[in-house]
Amino acid sequence: MASFFIPSLKADDAAGGGISRSVFLSWMGFVTGGGLLGSLIYGFGNRYRYSVKKIRLRLENLPAVFKGYKIVHISDIHSGSLTDFAAVQRGIELINREEADLILFTGDLVNYTAKEMDPYVPLFQKLKGKNGTISILGNHDYGFPKRQADTDILELHMANAYEIEKIHNALGWKLLRNDSVSITKGEDQIAIIGVENISARAGFPSYGDLTKAYEKSKNIPFKILMSHDPSHWNAEVTTNFQDIQLTLSGHTHGMQFGLEIPGFKWSPVKYIYKQWAGLYQESHQNLYVNRGFGFIGYPGRVGILPEITVMELV
Repeated sequence: MASFFIPSLKADDAAGGGISRSVFLSWMGFVTGGGLLGSLIYGFGNRYRYSVKKIRLRLENLPAVFKGYKIVHISDIHSGSLTDFAAVQRGIELINREEADLILFTGDLVNYTAKEMDPYVPLFQKLKGKNGTISILGNHDYGFPKRQADTDILELHMANAYEIEKIHNALGWKLLRNDSVSITKGEDQIAIIGVENISARAGFPSYGDLTKAYEKSKNIPFKILMSHDPSHWNAEVTTNFQDIQLTLSGHTHGMQFGLEIPGFKWSPVKYIYKQWAGLYQESHQNLYVNRGFGFIGYPGRVGILPEITVMELV
């Protein structure tokens, strides 16, 4: 039988009507540790509790014909962590229920290898957007952590990314690797730009080239950028590409741990990433950071639920 140490009062503490500072701190540590453990256990049940977040975005230069256009944004599927096929299927059904014009996926299809996705290909093939699904790569899609001693890491990363690209093709998704496409309605267009992973933080692979990806869309007034890591936004987008009205990212997962109530959100990840969950705005430019569809590492969610974002352009 397991036993637990519970701090007790000293006789002189009780007689004096108080407790010593050391006992108080011991009790606080016990309560805090127990509360954290309880929260983590509770979070196991939230890993497939998808939260559908609906927002309306009023953006500059949006052609009138695209007002009311509906985009579903998902990110960070991390198929290597998924174990409940039926629960994931419910997530797919929630997405399809929105009858989106376009589905955008902002990277991290797997944890490390393309094989992780094999059981889920038939399921994610069911995703339906009227104008299809457009996708990009995230840092995990290159397969191997970037280490200083690796001399052949580029070759390894590109080989893994190629296998992931084949999975995107099998899903029927349009994978953008430093490229862009346009969506046409009547005589008007909007541009969707997609870059490979670009990170302003050390240790993450950065193979994206926004200048290259931007080239085909530079004459289209309204642009949406898909860039996995939100640190890219302030590193380059808000300084050098100020005609990109909306950037969509993921990557942080909101650390899968935090607190969100109306008007307030907090997670330890805020001390690492300035933009880590939800909508951010600087001047006329907007960034939305999706909290992730899947999970990695800790197999749960405390306070930060897996997210399906539904955006209506107005």
